[in-house]
Amino acid sequence: MANDDLGRTLRRLRRLASLTQEELAERSDVSVDVIRQLEQGRKHSARLPTLHALANGLGVELTTLLGDPPAVSSSGENDGPRFVAVRRAVMPVLWGAEPDPPAPEFSSERLREQIAEGWTQYHSAEFDTVMKALPDLISDARTATASDDESDRSAGFALLGKALQLAGHVAVRMGKTDLALTSLERAIGAAGQSGDPLLVSMIVNSVAWTYQRQGRLEDALSIALRSAADIADAGLLGRADGLKVWGALTMSAATSAARSGDYERAAAMMETAEKEAARVSKLPEAGDNRMVSVFSPSSVRIERVRLAVQYGHPQDALALAKGMRLSKDTPPSWRTWLLLDVARAHTDTGDAAGAVKTLESLRRVAPTWMQHHTLAVAIVRDLWNLPNHPPGLASLAEFVGVRE
Repeated sequence: MANDDLGRTLRRLRRLASLTQEELAERSDVSVDVIRQLEQGRKHSARLPTLHALANGLGVELTTLLGDPPAVSSSGENDGPRFVAVRRAVMPVLWGAEPDPPAPEFSSERLREQIAEGWTQYHSAEFDTVMKALPDLISDARTATASDDESDRSAGFALLGKALQLAGHVAVRMGKTDLALTSLERAIGAAGQSGDPLLVSMIVNSVAWTYQRQGRLEDALSIALRSAADIADAGLLGRADGLKVWGALTMSAATSAARSGDYERAAAMMETAEKEAARVSKLPEAGDNRMVSVFSPSSVRIERVRLAVQYGHPQDALALAKGMRLSKDTPPSWRTWLLLDVARAHTDTGDAAGAVKTLESLRRVAPTWMQHHTLAVAIVRDLWNLPNHPPGLASLAEFVGVRE
């Protein structure tokens, strides 16, 4: 990263963490002089290992320090009319009218299909498309909860829970974690009236992820472990959907443990999750896979690679990624993250040629995503600052805008 925003972001995150420059230096093992120069704008860039150490010391994700999440529009659209409509859908006006019962032509099956498609679009990083559809999805789901039929009403609450959960995820991607928690808390309230034994746990996993984005790692770890234990105690691990939700919660807990500095505990959790993931395909399915947590041998391995590279074990990351075959249900966004993590692992081990080769694959798979992703740009910048440039780097540097 090489812009004035780095120093301002670093100062803001340090103050939010209630740390002095000296305390951050001690926690991150980065000299206080480097921190001071960055915050004062006398130093405008830093190499990835330094940025990663600072992020760890602050208790935030590296992308939080590097800049906005990749879903945030540089045009400010996330604060424009479209996002205002999402806010109003999540938090209807006080003293507003209660929803009317659904009209005779209303179809809960059609609404369920629309919400499921919204989740597919979300996992494909089509955030603008999802944001445009969300207000109507939430409104229609609220209408379904006003049905005179008890069974239809319960189904409506399940749909409302999934729609509000989707809104929470989009809000996180837009950098609005407080709105996300509001949406997710309301989603849990709806899920509690749905009769679905897994829906609350699925939404709790989203809350844990949001806590992670806020740096509330202990809170994220505790609720993920508690909810995973609840699923096991309820005897739901013999169902594919139950095991998927349990697995997603276990992976979330592992991420919180790793970010808290307990990488060995996190690795052990991930190994357990990967063994359990092998059972998913052998269990009876229940419901629409698009509406259930992502959990498969491929997804667990991708997360294991991510944790290894993010927490100082690049050789482990490369070993885990070697020869991986991704299942068909692996979301496209997960595939792109895997390539980015492998490129970073090659960079950390000094294999510039391997990093360039992986980044070229990423460019073919997701060119726009790569061009605007702060971490991808930071990796290319680090490589460009090396004295020797491997073949292909000049083209990549020009593509992401770091070539002088």
